Amino acid sequence: MPSFNQTLQHIRRAICALIFIAGGFVGGPALADDAHCQGTDMLAEMQAKKPDIYAKVMAESKALSNTEAMLWKVEKPGAGTSYLFGTMHLSDPRIAELPPAAIDAIAHARSVALEVADLSPEAMAAAMANAAKLIVYTDGQSLKSMLSDDDYKKVERIVVKSGMPGEFAALMKPWLVSMLLATSDCERKQVASGKAVLDLRVAAEAQKHGITITGLETIESQLGALASIPDDQQLAILKVELDYVDRADDMMETMVQMYAKRQIGAAMPFQLVLAAESGAPPSTFDGFKKALLVDRNGKMRDAALPLLEKGNAFVAIGALHLPGPGGLVALLRESGYTVTPVE
Repeated sequence: MPSFNQTLQHIRRAICALIFIAGGFVGGPALADDAHCQGTDMLAEMQAKKPDIYAKVMAESKALSNTEAMLWKVEKPGAGTSYLFGTMHLSDPRIAELPPAAIDAIAHARSVALEVADLSPEAMAAAMANAAKLIVYTDGQSLKSMLSDDDYKKVERIVVKSGMPGEFAALMKPWLVSMLLATSDCERKQVASGKAVLDLRVAAEAQKHGITITGLETIESQLGALASIPDDQQLAILKVELDYVDRADDMMETMVQMYAKRQIGAAMPFQLVLAAESGAPPSTFDGFKKALLVDRNGKMRDAALPLLEKGNAFVAIGALHLPGPGGLVALLRESGYTVTPVE
Protein backbone atom coordinates (compact mmCIF):
# COMPACT_ATOMS: atom_id res chain seq x y z
CA MET A 1 0.00 0.00 0.00
CA PRO A 2 1.47 3.42 -0.94
CA SER A 3 2.26 5.90 1.80
CA PHE A 4 -0.10 8.74 2.59
CA ASN A 5 2.36 11.36 1.28
CA GLN A 6 2.96 9.44 -1.93
CA THR A 7 -0.77 9.20 -2.53
CA LEU A 8 -1.31 12.89 -1.86
CA GLN A 9 1.50 13.95 -4.19
CA HIS A 10 0.15 11.84 -7.05
CA ILE A 11 -3.41 13.06 -6.46
CA ARG A 12 -2.24 16.66 -6.44
CA ARG A 13 -0.56 16.23 -9.81
CA ALA A 14 -3.62 14.52 -11.27
CA ILE A 15 -6.06 17.15 -10.05
CA CYS A 16 -3.82 19.94 -11.30
CA ALA A 17 -4.39 18.48 -14.77
CA LEU A 18 -8.16 18.81 -14.45
CA ILE A 19 -9.94 21.79 -15.93
CA PHE A 20 -11.90 22.47 -12.74
CA ILE A 21 -8.70 23.42 -10.96
CA ALA A 22 -5.86 24.25 -13.32
CA GLY A 23 -7.21 24.02 -16.86
CA GLY A 24 -5.13 25.92 -19.35
CA PHE A 25 -1.91 25.95 -17.34
CA VAL A 26 -0.64 22.72 -18.90
CA GLY A 27 1.68 23.31 -21.84
CA GLY A 28 1.75 21.58 -25.19
CA PRO A 29 1.10 22.13 -28.89
CA ALA A 30 -2.14 23.95 -29.58
CA LEU A 31 -4.88 22.21 -31.51
CA ALA A 32 -6.81 23.73 -34.37
CA ASP A 33 -9.20 26.45 -33.23
CA ASP A 34 -12.24 24.43 -34.26
CA ALA A 35 -11.13 21.15 -32.65
CA HIS A 36 -13.54 19.82 -30.08
CA CYS A 37 -14.52 16.58 -28.44
CA GLN A 38 -17.13 14.47 -30.19
CA GLY A 39 -20.06 13.00 -28.34
CA THR A 40 -23.79 12.34 -28.47
CA ASP A 41 -26.23 14.81 -26.98
CA MET A 42 -27.96 12.60 -24.45
CA LEU A 43 -30.85 15.05 -24.06
CA ALA A 44 -31.59 14.84 -27.78
CA GLU A 45 -31.23 11.07 -27.51
CA MET A 46 -33.76 11.11 -24.67
CA GLN A 47 -36.15 13.17 -26.78
CA ALA A 48 -36.05 10.54 -29.53
CA LYS A 49 -36.16 7.41 -27.36
CA LYS A 50 -38.03 8.52 -24.24
CA PRO A 51 -40.19 11.51 -25.22
CA ASP A 52 -42.30 11.40 -22.06
CA ILE A 53 -39.25 11.63 -19.80
CA TYR A 54 -37.74 14.30 -22.03
CA ALA A 55 -40.92 16.38 -21.79
CA LYS A 56 -40.78 16.16 -18.00
CA VAL A 57 -37.13 17.26 -17.91
CA MET A 58 -37.80 20.22 -20.20
CA ALA A 59 -40.91 21.24 -18.26
CA GLU A 60 -38.83 21.37 -15.08
CA SER A 61 -36.15 23.30 -16.93
CA LYS A 62 -38.58 25.92 -18.20
CA ALA A 63 -40.12 26.26 -14.75
CA LEU A 64 -36.76 27.25 -13.28
CA SER A 65 -36.31 31.01 -13.23
CA ASN A 66 -33.40 32.97 -14.71
CA THR A 67 -32.19 30.45 -17.27
CA GLU A 68 -32.69 32.55 -20.40
CA ALA A 69 -29.25 34.19 -20.49
CA MET A 70 -25.62 33.69 -19.50
CA LEU A 71 -24.70 37.38 -19.43
CA TRP A 72 -26.66 39.65 -17.09
CA LYS A 73 -26.52 43.39 -16.49
CA VAL A 74 -26.40 44.33 -12.80
CA GLU A 75 -27.45 47.87 -11.90
CA LYS A 76 -28.10 50.02 -8.85
CA PRO A 77 -28.47 53.80 -8.51
CA GLY A 78 -25.16 55.42 -7.71
CA ALA A 79 -23.00 52.56 -8.96
CA GLY A 80 -21.58 51.96 -12.42
CA THR A 81 -23.10 49.12 -14.44
CA SER A 82 -21.73 45.69 -13.59
CA TYR A 83 -22.15 42.30 -15.25
CA LEU A 84 -22.72 38.72 -14.14
CA PHE A 85 -21.53 36.01 -16.52
CA GLY A 86 -22.22 32.27 -16.35
CA THR A 87 -19.35 30.11 -17.55
CA MET A 88 -18.83 26.47 -18.37
CA HIS A 89 -15.55 24.93 -17.19
CA LEU A 90 -14.83 23.46 -20.63
CA SER A 91 -12.49 24.26 -23.52
CA ASP A 92 -14.94 23.39 -26.31
CA PRO A 93 -14.65 26.23 -28.88
CA ARG A 94 -18.42 26.26 -29.39
CA ILE A 95 -18.83 27.77 -25.94
CA ALA A 96 -15.32 28.84 -24.84
CA GLU A 97 -15.22 31.96 -27.00
CA LEU A 98 -16.23 35.07 -25.08
CA PRO A 99 -19.20 36.87 -26.65
CA PRO A 100 -18.47 40.43 -27.86
CA ALA A 101 -20.72 41.93 -25.18
CA ALA A 102 -18.68 40.19 -22.47
CA ILE A 103 -15.39 41.33 -23.99
CA ASP A 104 -16.66 44.91 -24.07
CA ALA A 105 -17.89 44.68 -20.47
CA ILE A 106 -14.49 43.43 -19.28
CA ALA A 107 -12.72 46.22 -21.18
CA HIS A 108 -14.74 48.79 -19.21
CA ALA A 109 -14.59 46.97 -15.89
CA ARG A 110 -12.98 48.24 -12.72
CA SER A 111 -12.74 44.75 -11.28
CA VAL A 112 -13.06 41.17 -12.52
CA ALA A 113 -13.99 38.28 -10.24
CA LEU A 114 -13.84 34.53 -10.83
CA GLU A 115 -14.78 31.71 -8.50
CA VAL A 116 -11.07 31.33 -7.65
CA ALA A 117 -8.40 33.90 -8.46
CA ASP A 118 -5.30 31.72 -8.26
CA LEU A 119 -5.69 28.54 -10.30
CA SER A 120 -1.99 27.66 -10.40
CA PRO A 121 -0.68 24.18 -9.59
CA GLU A 122 1.25 25.73 -6.71
CA ALA A 123 -1.95 27.07 -5.16
CA MET A 124 -3.58 23.69 -5.63
CA ALA A 125 -0.67 21.94 -3.93
CA ALA A 126 -0.87 24.25 -0.92
CA ALA A 127 -4.63 23.83 -0.62
CA MET A 128 -4.43 20.05 -0.77
CA ALA A 129 -1.70 19.97 1.84
CA ASN A 130 -4.05 21.80 4.19
CA ALA A 131 -7.06 19.66 3.34
CA ALA A 132 -5.57 16.18 3.07
CA LYS A 133 -8.14 14.54 5.35
CA LEU A 134 -10.95 15.83 3.12
CA ILE A 135 -9.41 14.15 0.09
CA VAL A 136 -8.26 10.69 1.18
CA TYR A 137 -9.12 8.22 3.91
CA THR A 138 -6.79 8.49 6.89
CA ASP A 139 -8.75 6.31 9.32
CA GLY A 140 -8.29 2.88 7.79
CA GLN A 141 -11.39 2.99 5.59
CA SER A 142 -11.10 1.84 1.99
CA LEU A 143 -13.17 2.74 -1.02
CA LYS A 144 -12.63 -0.79 -2.28
CA SER A 145 -14.73 -2.22 0.55
CA MET A 146 -17.60 0.14 -0.30
CA LEU A 147 -18.01 -0.82 -3.98
CA SER A 148 -18.74 -3.96 -5.93
CA ASP A 149 -15.77 -5.61 -7.61
CA ASP A 150 -16.97 -4.37 -10.99
CA ASP A 151 -17.39 -0.76 -9.85
CA TYR A 152 -14.04 -0.76 -8.07
CA LYS A 153 -12.31 -1.96 -11.23
CA LYS A 154 -13.88 0.98 -13.05
CA VAL A 155 -12.48 3.32 -10.39
CA GLU A 156 -9.03 1.78 -10.75
CA ARG A 157 -9.14 2.37 -14.51
CA ILE A 158 -10.16 5.99 -13.95
CA VAL A 159 -7.33 6.52 -11.50
CA VAL A 160 -4.78 5.03 -13.90
CA LYS A 161 -6.07 7.21 -16.76
CA SER A 162 -5.62 10.21 -14.49
CA GLY A 163 -1.92 9.44 -14.15
CA MET A 164 -1.81 7.56 -10.85
CA PRO A 165 -1.13 3.97 -9.80
CA GLY A 166 -4.38 2.00 -9.59
CA GLU A 167 -3.81 1.02 -5.95
CA PHE A 168 -4.27 4.65 -4.91
CA ALA A 169 -7.98 4.27 -5.64
CA ALA A 170 -8.63 2.56 -2.31
CA LEU A 171 -7.67 5.68 -0.35
CA MET A 172 -9.73 8.20 -2.34
CA LYS A 173 -12.92 9.74 -1.03
CA PRO A 174 -15.88 9.18 -3.40
CA TRP A 175 -16.20 12.89 -4.26
CA LEU A 176 -12.61 12.92 -5.50
CA VAL A 177 -13.26 10.04 -7.89
CA SER A 178 -16.38 11.88 -9.07
CA MET A 179 -14.17 14.87 -9.78
CA LEU A 180 -11.82 12.74 -11.86
CA LEU A 181 -14.88 11.47 -13.74
CA ALA A 182 -16.06 15.03 -14.43
CA THR A 183 -13.53 15.43 -17.24
CA SER A 184 -13.47 13.10 -20.20
CA ASP A 185 -10.21 11.81 -21.65
CA CYS A 186 -10.78 13.96 -24.72
CA GLU A 187 -11.32 17.16 -22.73
CA ARG A 188 -8.26 16.45 -20.60
CA LYS A 189 -6.19 16.11 -23.80
CA GLN A 190 -7.68 19.31 -25.19
CA VAL A 191 -6.59 21.24 -22.12
CA ALA A 192 -3.16 19.60 -22.09
CA SER A 193 -2.70 20.74 -25.70
CA GLY A 194 -3.10 24.37 -24.68
CA LYS A 195 -6.84 24.92 -24.96
CA ALA A 196 -8.18 27.30 -22.31
CA VAL A 197 -11.49 26.82 -20.56
CA LEU A 198 -13.98 29.68 -20.67
CA ASP A 199 -13.15 30.94 -17.17
CA LEU A 200 -9.51 31.37 -18.12
CA ARG A 201 -10.49 33.29 -21.23
CA VAL A 202 -12.15 35.77 -18.91
CA ALA A 203 -8.94 35.93 -16.86
CA ALA A 204 -6.82 36.48 -19.98
CA GLU A 205 -9.10 39.29 -21.15
CA ALA A 206 -8.85 40.97 -17.74
CA GLN A 207 -5.06 40.65 -17.73
CA LYS A 208 -4.97 42.23 -21.19
CA HIS A 209 -6.43 45.38 -19.62
CA GLY A 210 -4.30 45.23 -16.50
CA ILE A 211 -7.22 44.34 -14.24
CA THR A 212 -6.42 42.41 -11.07
CA ILE A 213 -8.56 39.30 -10.70
CA THR A 214 -10.44 38.73 -7.46
CA GLY A 215 -11.56 35.34 -6.19
CA LEU A 216 -15.01 34.91 -4.67
CA GLU A 217 -13.85 31.64 -3.13
CA THR A 218 -10.65 29.79 -2.34
CA ILE A 219 -9.54 26.37 -3.50
CA GLU A 220 -9.75 25.27 0.14
CA SER A 221 -13.38 26.33 0.40
CA GLN A 222 -14.25 24.52 -2.82
CA LEU A 223 -12.60 21.33 -1.62
CA GLY A 224 -14.41 21.72 1.69
CA ALA A 225 -17.76 22.07 -0.07
CA LEU A 226 -17.19 18.89 -2.07
CA ALA A 227 -16.11 16.99 1.02
CA SER A 228 -19.09 18.23 3.04
CA ILE A 229 -21.57 16.19 1.00
CA PRO A 230 -22.71 13.39 3.35
CA ASP A 231 -20.58 10.27 2.93
CA ASP A 232 -23.47 8.03 1.94
CA GLN A 233 -24.58 10.48 -0.74
CA GLN A 234 -21.02 10.84 -2.06
CA LEU A 235 -20.93 7.08 -2.51
CA ALA A 236 -24.40 6.90 -4.07
CA ILE A 237 -23.54 9.68 -6.56
CA LEU A 238 -20.32 7.91 -7.50
CA LYS A 239 -22.19 4.66 -8.16
CA VAL A 240 -24.57 6.49 -10.50
CA GLU A 241 -21.66 8.08 -12.36
CA LEU A 242 -19.89 4.75 -12.70
CA ASP A 243 -22.94 3.38 -14.51
CA TYR A 244 -22.27 5.99 -17.21
CA VAL A 245 -18.46 5.90 -17.14
CA ASP A 246 -18.30 4.93 -20.82
CA ARG A 247 -20.34 7.97 -21.83
CA ALA A 248 -18.03 10.73 -20.60
CA ASP A 249 -17.82 12.43 -24.02
CA ASP A 250 -21.60 12.16 -24.37
CA MET A 251 -22.07 13.78 -20.95
CA MET A 252 -19.85 16.67 -21.97
CA GLU A 253 -21.59 17.08 -25.32
CA THR A 254 -24.90 17.22 -23.47
CA MET A 255 -23.65 19.99 -21.17
CA VAL A 256 -22.22 21.93 -24.12
CA GLN A 257 -25.58 21.79 -25.87
CA MET A 258 -27.46 22.82 -22.72
CA TYR A 259 -25.19 25.83 -22.35
CA ALA A 260 -25.27 26.84 -26.01
CA LYS A 261 -29.08 26.50 -26.21
CA ARG A 262 -29.63 28.26 -22.86
CA GLN A 263 -31.16 25.11 -21.40
CA ILE A 264 -28.96 24.98 -18.32
CA GLY A 265 -32.07 24.57 -16.19
CA ALA A 266 -32.29 21.03 -17.54
CA ALA A 267 -28.98 20.00 -15.97
CA MET A 268 -30.27 18.84 -12.60
CA PRO A 269 -33.54 17.26 -13.86
CA PHE A 270 -31.45 15.39 -16.45
CA GLN A 271 -29.06 14.19 -13.76
CA LEU A 272 -31.94 12.98 -11.62
CA VAL A 273 -33.28 10.96 -14.54
CA LEU A 274 -29.91 9.25 -14.89
CA ALA A 275 -29.91 8.58 -11.14
CA ALA A 276 -33.40 7.06 -11.31
CA GLU A 277 -32.33 4.78 -14.15
CA SER A 278 -29.49 3.60 -11.90
CA GLY A 279 -31.92 2.93 -9.06
CA ALA A 280 -30.96 5.96 -6.96
CA PRO A 281 -33.67 8.16 -5.39
CA PRO A 282 -33.82 11.94 -6.01
CA SER A 283 -32.64 12.52 -2.43
CA THR A 284 -29.21 11.21 -3.52
CA PHE A 285 -28.36 14.71 -4.72
CA ASP A 286 -29.78 16.70 -1.80
CA GLY A 287 -26.39 17.13 -0.15
CA PHE A 288 -24.78 18.02 -3.47
CA LYS A 289 -27.34 20.72 -4.20
CA LYS A 290 -27.06 22.22 -0.72
CA ALA A 291 -23.26 22.18 -0.49
CA LEU A 292 -22.33 22.96 -4.10
CA LEU A 293 -25.14 25.33 -5.03
CA VAL A 294 -27.24 26.76 -2.18
CA ASP A 295 -24.49 27.34 0.39
CA ARG A 296 -21.86 28.45 -2.11
CA ASN A 297 -24.27 30.79 -3.89
CA GLY A 298 -24.87 32.75 -0.71
CA LYS A 299 -21.17 33.00 0.05
CA MET A 300 -20.33 34.09 -3.51
CA ARG A 301 -23.06 36.72 -3.37
CA ASP A 302 -21.58 38.09 -0.14
CA ALA A 303 -18.09 38.18 -1.69
CA ALA A 304 -19.34 39.90 -4.85
CA LEU A 305 -21.36 42.65 -3.14
CA PRO A 306 -18.38 44.89 -2.22
CA LEU A 307 -17.22 44.80 -5.84
CA LEU A 308 -20.71 45.57 -7.12
CA GLU A 309 -21.08 48.44 -4.68
CA LYS A 310 -18.04 50.10 -6.23
CA GLY A 311 -19.53 49.55 -9.68
CA ASN A 312 -18.21 48.41 -13.04
CA ALA A 313 -17.52 44.87 -11.87
CA PHE A 314 -17.47 41.77 -14.06
CA VAL A 315 -18.29 38.61 -12.13
CA ALA A 316 -17.85 35.24 -13.88
CA ILE A 317 -19.02 32.03 -12.18
CA GLY A 318 -20.22 28.59 -13.24
CA ALA A 319 -23.53 28.77 -15.08
CA LEU A 320 -25.28 26.43 -12.63
CA HIS A 321 -24.92 29.12 -9.97
CA LEU A 322 -27.16 31.59 -11.86
CA PRO A 323 -30.72 30.17 -12.08
CA GLY A 324 -33.45 29.42 -9.61
CA PRO A 325 -34.70 31.15 -6.45
CA GLY A 326 -31.35 30.52 -4.76
CA GLY A 327 -29.20 31.46 -7.75
CA LEU A 328 -27.00 34.54 -8.01
CA VAL A 329 -29.45 36.40 -10.23
CA ALA A 330 -32.23 36.12 -7.63
CA LEU A 331 -29.87 36.75 -4.70
CA LEU A 332 -28.57 39.96 -6.24
CA ARG A 333 -32.11 41.16 -6.85
CA GLU A 334 -32.87 40.46 -3.19
CA SER A 335 -29.82 42.60 -2.37
CA GLY A 336 -31.32 45.61 -4.13
CA TYR A 337 -29.92 45.29 -7.64
CA THR A 338 -31.75 45.33 -10.94
CA VAL A 339 -30.56 42.29 -12.87
CA THR A 340 -31.59 41.99 -16.51
CA PRO A 341 -30.62 39.46 -19.21
CA VAL A 342 -28.26 40.56 -21.99
CA GLU A 343 -27.67 37.33 -23.93
